[in-house]
Formats: sequence, structure tokens, C-alpha cells
Amino acid sequence: MTEYLHETVFTWGATPLKFGAGASDEIGWDLGQLGADRVLVLTDPGVAASGLPQRVADAAKAAGLTVGIYDQVHVEPTDESVRAAVGFAAQAEWDAFIAVGGGSAIDTAKAVNLLTTHPADLFDYVNKPIGEGKAPPGPLKPLVAVPTTAGTGSETTPVCIMDFLSLKVKSGISHPRLRPSMAVIDPLLTLSMPPEVTAASGMDVLCHALESFTAKPFHSFPRHTPQTRVAYCGANPISDAWTERALRLLARSFRRAVLNGGDLEARTDMMLAATFAGMGFGNAGVHIPHACAYPIAGRVRDYRPRNYPQDEALVPHGESVALTAPAAFRFTFPTDPGKHLHAAEILDPAGHGEPAERLPSALAALMRDIGVPRGIGAVGYTEDDIPDLVEGTLQQQRLLSIAPRPVRGEDLAALFAESIENW
Repeated sequence: MTEYLHETVFTWGATPLKFGAGASDEIGWDLGQLGADRVLVLTDPGVAASGLPQRVADAAKAAGLTVGIYDQVHVEPTDESVRAAVGFAAQAEWDAFIAVGGGSAIDTAKAVNLLTTHPADLFDYVNKPIGEGKAPPGPLKPLVAVPTTAGTGSETTPVCIMDFLSLKVKSGISHPRLRPSMAVIDPLLTLSMPPEVTAASGMDVLCHALESFTAKPFHSFPRHTPQTRVAYCGANPISDAWTERALRLLARSFRRAVLNGGDLEARTDMMLAATFAGMGFGNAGVHIPHACAYPIAGRVRDYRPRNYPQDEALVPHGESVALTAPAAFRFTFPTDPGKHLHAAEILDPAGHGEPAERLPSALAALMRDIGVPRGIGAVGYTEDDIPDLVEGTLQQQRLLSIAPRPVRGEDLAALFAESIENW
């Protein structure tokens, strides 16, 4: 057998999906095709109040299924909220799960599926170095994801993310078996999203696309064995194709979706972009902005964004990712100027200035137009917080290893300093 020093193989997988206005009305038939009889719907209180989860549950009941509903998913899940959801689900036997909501509901459902199918301590499965990073010992039960935001792309990815409250940092679980069995993507479910939520979740889509597009190429990693290949394998030709298409959809419709939430064409573009970006980063991976986002979200003190739950401080995931993105892509520019300039041209064809500044400038202009906070200072951080933020980011080695150049503590400190205000 030929021996290789570097990787020559990449993997790519995606969730089977049904896309289009009204797709969610067919979910009872879809669940029946998966052989489900008893299903649990997981959602959060805000989405539950919209009536959408009950509508999905009613469609499943009409197809003869027994349906339960858990509506206490925490927006931006925590280890405590995940354990609470697992405890609820463990009180009965379920053949399948339905997640209705944004990434919070879908990620929680992934964890519930894993921990009720293969019970263990949560930290057994959590990525190293925070947890043990153990693989699920066998297949999981069917999980159907019904996203109500154009954001995380979690409906197509093999990861679930949560806050670890005592550690004040985010991490998660990553394994191909976590990928949902099916995604039912209905743009009609996003029409009621407030502009702030549309902006934050859309920035998550954009960073998924940009980070996976600029990730370390798959062939730059040391050779894996079949047993050690990971969910995030680096930039590759298939992921690049999906993420480039996502960027074009975002360039066409992101501002429109924020400024006119009733624009169904723009909402459809955003849902397609989230799906395409998920198909990209769910295989290639994400890097510096997401690694920085986890301590930004995990160590927040007082920030409470509009149109999100106000009972506790919160930096929405998409905002936390966006806040360092201009500086991050300025840092990664030398690794592949052509890709960075190509992405910048898609987002802002009239861009000008020094080549290394074109993508950061395109991002800053977009963030300004849609009302995203202008840096980590706007969500309560100062220069005094940078050492803590660096420490939290350095714990995200699974993500930093996907970055196209080595990332040291001093690099992160400079990046956070640039991001106090990013335009």
C-alpha cells in the first residue's frame, strides 16, 4: 500500500432535504417513511409561542404518529439546558425526534438523540480538550430538522454546540452520526423573524461560507487513517462549490431580508444560502471567527440584544462570530489572496482599496447596513478583557487547526484589539 505524508482523501456528506414553501406540511408523510411511530418535538419557548411546532406536531399526528413536545430548549444552549432536555426525553421511549427552531433547537435535539440512544456523561462526547471526544458507539435514531431561521445550517451538519457555564466557554460534540436524517426547509417559517435575528443568523451563514472557503486545504493535513478522519476535513472542491454559491445568494438578498422581512424571494435565498453554507462548512470546517466567538458568547456580562430573551445576558451566536470576522480575514489573507479577493468581489463588486482590506471592508459595510454591533466593545468588552478572550479561544483547537495559518496567543490578542471597533 502506498504511504503518503499528507492527506489525499477528503470526505463530504450532507443531509437529505426537502426544500420549499409549504414543505413542513408534509412532515407526517416524511416521518412515516423513516419508520417512526413515537416522536418528540423539541423547540424553544419563543418558537413555541409562534404556533409552528404545534403545526408540525399536528401534521405528524394526522399521519397516525404519537407526538410529544418539549418546548423548553434554551436559546444558545448550555450544558445545563441540554441535560434538562435529555432528562425529559429519557422519561419515555421515542423512535425519532423533530427539531423545530434555529440552531439552538436543532443542536439540542442532536444531543438528546445521542445521550438517550447511547447514555453517557455529556463530557464523554464533548470535543477535546474540554471533554473526552469519544465517538458515538453506534447509529442514532432518526432526527428531522425543521429550521425556522436562516442561520446555523445545523440541519445539514454533524456538530452541536453549547455553553459550558462553569467554564465560561462554548464547545460541542462533533461526529458524522449527529447529522440529521432529514431536513425540511420551509422559507415560510422565517417570515416572522425580527430584523435583529435575521441579521445575526445571516452573519452566521456568511461566516460559515467564508471560513470554510478560506479553510486550510484538506491536502495540507497529515494523512489520516479511515478510523481517524474527522467531520471537518478542510477546504475541498465540493465544499468550495457550495460555499461560493451561498456567498452569491447572500450578496443578492441579505440586506433585503433584514430590511423587508416579508420579501419571500429574499427569505428563500437566505434559507438556500444557509443550506449551501452548511453543506460547505459541515465538511470543510470553520476556523478563527468561530473559535473567537465561543468565549465572546460564554463570558458576556450585561449585553442584551433586542428581540432576544431579556432574562439574561446574551450575545447571539451570529453576532459573536461576526465581531472578529473583519480582523480574522485580514489575518488569513496572505494564505490565499485569490480566494479572499474572489469572496470580496462577490460581496462587493465595486470594492476598492488595498487587496488585503477588500474583504474586511465588504464585511464592515454589510454589518453597518444591517445593524450588527460594530465590534466587541459594543457588547461590553474592553482591552482589559482580551487576555480572558484569548485564553477561551485557545481552548478551541479543533477549530483553530482548520485555520489556514498557525494562530498563536499573540495573534489572537492583536485580532481582538483590532475588533474593539471594526469600522
